[in-house]
Amino acid sequence: MPAPAALPARDHGPSPAVRGRLPAVLLMAGSCLPVLGAVLLAPVLPRMQDAFEGVAGNAALVPLVLTVPALSLALLAPFAGVVVDRLGRKRLLVTATVLYTLFGTAPLWLDSLYAIVLSRALVGIAEAAIMTACTTVIGDYYTGRVRDRYLALQTMCASSSATVFFVLGGALGAVGWRAPFWLYAVGLLLAPLMARALPASGPAGPTGAETEREPRPFPLRRMAGICLLTVFGAVVFYTVPVEMAYLLDDLGVASTGVIGAVTAVASVATVLGSVAFTRLTDRPRRRLPAVFLLCAVGFLVMGTADSLPLLIVGAVVNCVGTGLLLPSLLTLAMSRLDFADRGRGTGLWTSAFFLGQFVCPLVLLGGKGALGGLAAAVGLLGLVTALVSAVLLPLTRRTPVELPRGRSTA
Repeated sequence: MPAPAALPARDHGPSPAVRGRLPAVLLMAGSCLPVLGAVLLAPVLPRMQDAFEGVAGNAALVPLVLTVPALSLALLAPFAGVVVDRLGRKRLLVTATVLYTLFGTAPLWLDSLYAIVLSRALVGIAEAAIMTACTTVIGDYYTGRVRDRYLALQTMCASSSATVFFVLGGALGAVGWRAPFWLYAVGLLLAPLMARALPASGPAGPTGAETEREPRPFPLRRMAGICLLTVFGAVVFYTVPVEMAYLLDDLGVASTGVIGAVTAVASVATVLGSVAFTRLTDRPRRRLPAVFLLCAVGFLVMGTADSLPLLIVGAVVNCVGTGLLLPSLLTLAMSRLDFADRGRGTGLWTSAFFLGQFVCPLVLLGGKGALGGLAAAVGLLGLVTALVSAVLLPLTRRTPVELPRGRSTA
């Protein structure tokens, strides 16, 4: 990975155009919208399967209702980044939020499973624009450690909302499999508030130096390493949320209440990791090896756990690490981007992260098949994560190079 600047990050705070906390609240809320699609429908998939049992290929199509938005987001986020840079952040964010509601609520009236899957793919396109625009605008509005804190808060809000949405999805699912789709109407509440309260984006630095330099090519090489690392980081991040229920089942835990409680504990650990990130003062680049090592230790404990308490300990250790990992990767990526490049760079990073989310269960499924068990696959992932930590360690000791004035450093 390329080395960032040696200059200390300046705590400039928000852009002068940003007044009050409402813009930040709206950006945090917008960042939670893609999480809604990832977890909201999980509790109702069996009921949806029953509703479309006569449709050919329903066994494959119904799970796609849950996963296809993440694939669309991963594939289209880079294009959303290009649109963000060319057409403007706020305009795209407001438009995408309205489309999110339109496409998200479509299954309330659609009777064709194929049409529902198509509407879910369109939701993913809207999510790509929302996630890219929200993260880009955070980078526009804030600099230095204030930016880092808001990016960590974005991670914390997304992690916390996953648990809330899962519970809401289960509660609404008791009414019927279509009922959870009503929650997508929240976009109609957010869009007018965003249009009114979010100021136009500009460079967040006090001098506007980011726009004073001559145009230059997009720093693709500088972003390639962090995006590749982010794909792997997303696999690490999603392993516990995706696989915990199966690991518990392998230990003989069948109670849905216990499974829900353990998943909630792991989610809280992720939030605590994000909170800890805001308290750290060293650069994210320097802490990455230690964060990956913490995640690896959690995986290794989980992979060798022969009891429920030990599995929970491993999950908590891992999730504290992932709570630190995601904002570390995101702030490192943002530190490499100027205002003119921020939309495209954020789009690439978002694409990498959601690509990792999509391939996470496939990676573990392949490991399970090769090693004969999910716990062994998680243990192997722990060894690979420890290896990544070891590879990153000498890279963090490279002599940093100075970036142009106006950049946040990592």
